[in-house]
Amino acid sequence: MSQDKRLNRRQILKGATALGSMAVAGAALGQDTAAPAPQSGEVPLPRPQDLAGAERVLAVQYTPEERALLFDKLENMIDRVRARRAKVPLENDDAPTLVFDPRLPGETYMVQENRVEVGATDFGAVPASADDIAFAPLAAQSHWIKTQQLTSSRLTDICLGRIQAHAAKLECFVTLLTDSAREAAYRADIDIRSGRYKGPLHGIPYALKDLLDTAGVRTTWGATTHRDRVALTDAEVTKRLEEAGAILLGKTTLGALAYGDKWFGGITKNPWNLAEGSSGSSAGSASAVAAALCSFAIGTETLGSIVSPSARCGATGLRPTFGRVARTGAMALCWSLDKIGPICRGVEDTALVLGTINGGHRDDPSSYDWGFSYVGRDAVTETLRVGYDPAWFGDEATDLDRMVLNQIKDLGYELVQVSLPDLPYSSLLGTLEVEAAAAFEDLTLSGRDEELSWQEARAWPSTFRAARFHSAVEYLQLTRFRRQVMEMMAEQYRTVDIIVCPNFAGDMLVVTNYTGHPSLTLPVGMTERPTMPLAGEDIKAGPKRLVPHTITLWGNMLREDQLIGLGWLLERNLNFAKNRPAL
Repeated sequence: MSQDKRLNRRQILKGATALGSMAVAGAALGQDTAAPAPQSGEVPLPRPQDLAGAERVLAVQYTPEERALLFDKLENMIDRVRARRAKVPLENDDAPTLVFDPRLPGETYMVQENRVEVGATDFGAVPASADDIAFAPLAAQSHWIKTQQLTSSRLTDICLGRIQAHAAKLECFVTLLTDSAREAAYRADIDIRSGRYKGPLHGIPYALKDLLDTAGVRTTWGATTHRDRVALTDAEVTKRLEEAGAILLGKTTLGALAYGDKWFGGITKNPWNLAEGSSGSSAGSASAVAAALCSFAIGTETLGSIVSPSARCGATGLRPTFGRVARTGAMALCWSLDKIGPICRGVEDTALVLGTINGGHRDDPSSYDWGFSYVGRDAVTETLRVGYDPAWFGDEATDLDRMVLNQIKDLGYELVQVSLPDLPYSSLLGTLEVEAAAAFEDLTLSGRDEELSWQEARAWPSTFRAARFHSAVEYLQLTRFRRQVMEMMAEQYRTVDIIVCPNFAGDMLVVTNYTGHPSLTLPVGMTERPTMPLAGEDIKAGPKRLVPHTITLWGNMLREDQLIGLGWLLERNLNFAKNRPAL
């Protein structure tokens, strides 16, 4: 563009205020003041009256003269946007160069060897009842298979039978792999009898959240737009589980594009109360585990997607430290927040799974290699300090929440009061909105976002569209605020080893997801609470039902071993496993 044309445009835009006033007046009189519609796929050039509206959206204010000066810059920016969209196709697995690392410079993190040994050893004989075998913890099933008291084929058939009986009403599976699961179980039995035992997951049937790729099998991301998507290769986690001898039963449901429990085939249900959803987005994984349709499942979390469905369904969910588990081959929602972790029925089961999937991969720039060590009760010493904020255990907490505090004290551990600074942590959500909108830009620009089944204001389509009004400057400012929050939490963990609170109390869910700290959500008892409305229902709550109640432990960086150690002691004392959903 020539310099003369720019000067002419600036002279014209000196009258920006007058033109803006004319546009407002014209609109009031019903006159059409809009510019000609752009050609399909083009970004329309802004007009003077557009800038004032954009300023209100971005919470800034410029003078007419300032608008005239910046207008040329905007036109140049839009040209660059057009060129990038036209000539640089981006796939979901194209990671950005900005890589988040939760490990702060100058901090020291405990180096660990790769070693997992469960504290419980007395599992008894294999039960006669198929249901008792199904509901047994993974650690017990693993022991029975290793000692050849139980075959992988029998355990797999028990799970497939329960899937046949219950999966349809739970709406928790997208794809079943019945034939390949039975074949894999048969091979596992031969290997084990021949002395080729691979480890604690050998012969154990599991389910995989349907955003982790499986070669030649649909990986739908829960979305209508991707329901026929077939992966060409296995995700790294899928490979590691196969190499460990685990038996893949099928792919579990997730809310479309990893939000909520509503997917293209329905709404995944809580097995304790079929009138409500299982929450999300690891909806099917938590539902299937709680109903004993599998021995364990893999979930993912960006902002509550392991914690929330585990809490709703009464499962045990471990969200590992950010970057500990490689996400290669997993759907990207938010590169700086996505995490992969196990959902199980027993606390120590999560250690067995994490020990298998742990580790970085070259194709996930945010991942790194860090050993994971868990050796039973050695993970929690007598000097363990557990932080809590009394405000979290006030009127909104339950008696079960307060009971957990007493249990920790009775175990001999020191309770230390903590308090997070009063800061606008929810403002950090802007980074999730921006990254998610970038990951699925093609849906927004093509208009295919209208095909997604959930279309409320809070659903992804509207969020993706709104995110395009975020300022890039503000996005960067949020990353600077995020660093401050990371440093604040590092200071908190100088005085405590673990923090305990109700799952959604205070700001711990948001804060720890953004800092990258691990968490463990575990059931602690049964309680009556109102039925939560299904996605899309405009009601507050339904009748009260007896359902599980859970609590969350939030750990220091890379200290999942401490979370599991304390969680196992609580689990042993509270004996939640005696409860089962009445399907």
